Amino acid sequence: MQTYDDLRKNQLLATLPAQEWNRWAPMLERIEMPLGQVIYESGVALDYVYFPITAIVSLLYVMENGASAEIAVVGNEGIVGVSIFMGGESTPSRAVVQSAGLGCRLKAGLMKVEFDKAGAVLHLLLRYTQALITQMAQTAVCNRHHSLDQQLCRWLLLSLDRLQGPELVMTQELIANMLGVRREGVTEGALKLQKAGLIQYARGRIVVLDRKGLEARTCECYAVVKREYDRLLPTVSQDRNPRGELG
Repeated sequence: MQTYDDLRKNQLLATLPAQEWNRWAPMLERIEMPLGQVIYESGVALDYVYFPITAIVSLLYVMENGASAEIAVVGNEGIVGVSIFMGGESTPSRAVVQSAGLGCRLKAGLMKVEFDKAGAVLHLLLRYTQALITQMAQTAVCNRHHSLDQQLCRWLLLSLDRLQGPELVMTQELIANMLGVRREGVTEGALKLQKAGLIQYARGRIVVLDRKGLEARTCECYAVVKREYDRLLPTVSQDRNPRGELG
């Protein structure tokens, strides 16, 4: 008997009703999601939707001159590729793995079929999309009105919520691309947080030492986004999840 328990560490998959889950499980493909991997490019039709499990994916808007900035982050709470079931087929953003890990994917055609069946799947995905839109809007406001220090704290907290531990491994260049700033700005901001005793920072590696300190230092944008995700998306503790077995 093959089990799929690890796939249900993605919270959207974990909250699928038993009937939908038993139909989906054989169609899901486990994948590795290495650091820096481009999941999809701007304007390109998507072949799959992705469910991060231990990986984190950054959604970036890329300008004509190559400059980019992060508009949202997706981890084990969500799905990458909402344009497939929202009818757009493609999106002007780029999706890049910001923290390596595991995930699974479902073919675009299969996702459309499942979404069109309506019912529990449709409502769950629409609630997730509303939460994602809130994150995108709040990120735009934050980038316009708040300091780099506050943005960095917000970004660290959002990433922490989607990781199993306190350590993030990624390049300075990737962080700079996400925040839309120069690498020197990332280094300066990270060193400030380290001096305050909030993180331990070395090239390509950040360990959060004081989460409450980050929460006190960031702007209100983090709390707004977190409240909306908590309000819209059901949470299922692992001990109450179905076993995820197909017999």
